[in-house]
Amino acid sequence: MRTDFHTHFHILAKKKNKRGLAPIYLRLTVNGKRKEYSISRRVQPEFWNTKMEKVMGSNPNEKEINTHINNIRHKLNKIHQVLSETDQPITAAIMIGNLKGENKKPPKLTLEVFREHNSQMDRLSGKSISKSTAKRYWTCYNHIEQFINEELKTDDYPMNDINHQFITKFEYFLKTKRECNHNSALKYVNNFKKIIRIALANEWIDRDPFYNYKVQFDAVEREFLNEEEVQKLIEKDLHLDRLKLVRDMFVFSCYTGLAYSDVKKLSSADITKGIDGGKWIRIKRTKTKSLSSIPLLPVAEEILDRYQDYPEVKDGKYVLPVLSNQKSNAFLKEIAALCGITKPLTTHLARHTFATTITLTNGVPIESVSKMLGHRDLRTTQHYAKIVDRKISDDMKALRKKLEEKAAKDSKKNDSKKKK
Repeated sequence: MRTDFHTHFHILAKKKNKRGLAPIYLRLTVNGKRKEYSISRRVQPEFWNTKMEKVMGSNPNEKEINTHINNIRHKLNKIHQVLSETDQPITAAIMIGNLKGENKKPPKLTLEVFREHNSQMDRLSGKSISKSTAKRYWTCYNHIEQFINEELKTDDYPMNDINHQFITKFEYFLKTKRECNHNSALKYVNNFKKIIRIALANEWIDRDPFYNYKVQFDAVEREFLNEEEVQKLIEKDLHLDRLKLVRDMFVFSCYTGLAYSDVKKLSSADITKGIDGGKWIRIKRTKTKSLSSIPLLPVAEEILDRYQDYPEVKDGKYVLPVLSNQKSNAFLKEIAALCGITKPLTTHLARHTFATTITLTNGVPIESVSKMLGHRDLRTTQHYAKIVDRKISDDMKALRKKLEEKAAKDSKKNDSKKKK
């Protein structure tokens, strides 16, 4: 329905105060119905131009009052446009109410929105997202809550007040008060960025505080086991069943590239007959939800055969009896000490070992490795290729040094023979 509105600014000379200043009023007419509204400004009647509806002459407040009047006109035009576009009722009272801010919804608060988001994540935990992802968002929430409480001295913070400075201060807080390293701090900032995207999508905020905020992660050198170290693990005679179990799980990951969470949920249904007639693992990765297709290598297949009589394996629910991640990592430290391996063994180091020592070093194309790892972006896999290149470079430097030393020795021998 079409609506017309008209504004008329005027003074009420009869309501002059002791200083002789008359109040300025707005008369808003919508479809013939009027509403009066004081604009909270006064002026001497002789400086008011009724025809132009503005302050004239040498009044000291001329510029400020006229700007205020123009701002009101602009706001009313905007209010009318929004109400029209959203098919809301338009009356003089509603437009004045919007102008005064009476019809505005209370601002969304940061911690409130974050809690709502995390509650949804909890319901999806273990289904469409991993439990570790849900846990990480709660950790980020705790950091933001502490930042708002301690640095901003308030219980919560309006989302629309978040600006670029808020983001940079939060990053600084993470690195100083929370003692996060550079990459960890940026990961938490990125977690918070999702909350900002939700606010932007719902129009709870009208600008992106992350605009012009640059994220630059430091390059991380990933540890992995070399061929000799993997063989040490396989051949080590362990006397405790718990250590044998964790060792076998780790080696299985070294030869499949599966992360701990994927090994833990791996069932007999995930092992199928491949295009080559051999056994393949086909599994949707817990972290990325991308499909990984991995031919079973003999070492991995032998490990599965070793545990086929275990109760939880017999019923087909799992293919390996996997301990908790915390216990596995604790026992891996014991195993590393027994094997004389100084690298910090963790369940995830096995995945790095598959990418480098088992596949790329042995000439498996990077595209195939990327597919088996379930990477959505080849650039993620290329990081492992750089590690392999550096390893080759170091090995060749060592070889070059040996050859130079050998050449120097041979040269000395030849010189001594000539002298004789």
